[in-house]
Order: sequence, then C-alpha cells, then structure tokens
Amino acid sequence: MTVADVVTSIEDLESIYGAFPEAARTKETPMITPLQRRWIEASPFALLATAGPEGLDCSPRGDPAPLVRVVDERTLRLPDRRGNNRLDSLRNIVVDGRVGLLFLVPGLTTTLRVNGTAVLRADEALRQSLAMGDKLPACVIEVTVTSVYTQCPKALIRSSLWDPASFRDAADLPTVGAIMAEITAGEFDGQAYDVAYPQRIKDTIY
Repeated sequence: MTVADVVTSIEDLESIYGAFPEAARTKETPMITPLQRRWIEASPFALLATAGPEGLDCSPRGDPAPLVRVVDERTLRLPDRRGNNRLDSLRNIVVDGRVGLLFLVPGLTTTLRVNGTAVLRADEALRQSLAMGDKLPACVIEVTVTSVYTQCPKALIRSSLWDPASFRDAADLPTVGAIMAEITAGEFDGQAYDVAYPQRIKDTIY
C-alpha cells in the first residue's frame, strides 16, 4: 500500500505506525488508582488543554505540590490562580467541558495524563479551602475523570528537559517586553515593562 505525502485516513496512519501495543491499551484506566494518585499529588505543575468554539488552548498551571486536590477516584479540583485574565481555558470549559491534563514532576521523565470533563465552581467554602495564604482562587476547576494513563518518558529524555547542562540563560532569548514592542512596532514600552516585571510578579503571584 502506498501512503500519500499527507495522511488523511486512519488506515494510512496505522499502516505507517503498525499495531497498537497491548501495554499502551492496558495502562489506561477509567479512574484514578491509588498509585496514580501518588503521581498526581507529587506534581506541582500541569498543562491544561481545552477546546471551544473560539479555538484550542493549552495553559500552564502551577502551585506547590499537590497542584490539584484529589477528591476521590473520579474527581480532581484545580484552583484557578491569578493569570493574565484572558480566561481562554475558562471560556472553553464553560461551553465545552472536555479537558486534558498532563502532570509533570520535577526531575522525573515519566508524566501522567488525565482526560475528563470539567465545570467551574465558585462557591465560597470551596474557594476558601484552596486559598493560598489570604488569597482565594477566583474559581475552582472541577474535573470528572474519564481516563488516566502514564506517558512514556521518551519526549523528556530526548529534550533533556531536566538536565542542567541544557538550561538556557534568559539573556540568550528576547524578553516579553521586547516581543510586545516588536508586535506593536515600538508603541509598547517593552523596556519599562521588563524593568517593572520582577516586582509585579511579587505583588501578583497570588
């Protein structure tokens, strides 16, 4: 069978990659197992993927571990901390509750994936229970889990993500202010933005 340059069918895709490994099928569970829970609770960082009529979004989420509260084998609660107020993820969840979470643990190359559906909860008691000091999350993303599985470590190994030898110096790359100045053809004062940013982070981290 000849496969076209652009793969447009599942049949062509499967002819390129071969059989679906049984271990990859077996590792997926419809709920959080006790050992999977340990991975989730060790994670201070996750990527949250959502979809909606205005497009796709994948945003970083971070807190001291555990990032999310594991309520039970099918329920996770993720506090929504301060961000840029674009609300891309939250807008998507309101209209299309499907979500994906990829949990990372510093220094480890295996990751854990959780798929499910989410709602936004804003009741005071729940927000209080997830406060950071005197700062409450504006709302809480409550995820009903539909599938959980470990992701093999190859991507993180290939990228040397946790290897200090591969770390880059911030001075090697453009700052956010420089990018903003570029986008606005110099109308945005990128230098002033960058100078003020360290203090702004301290003032608005939560």
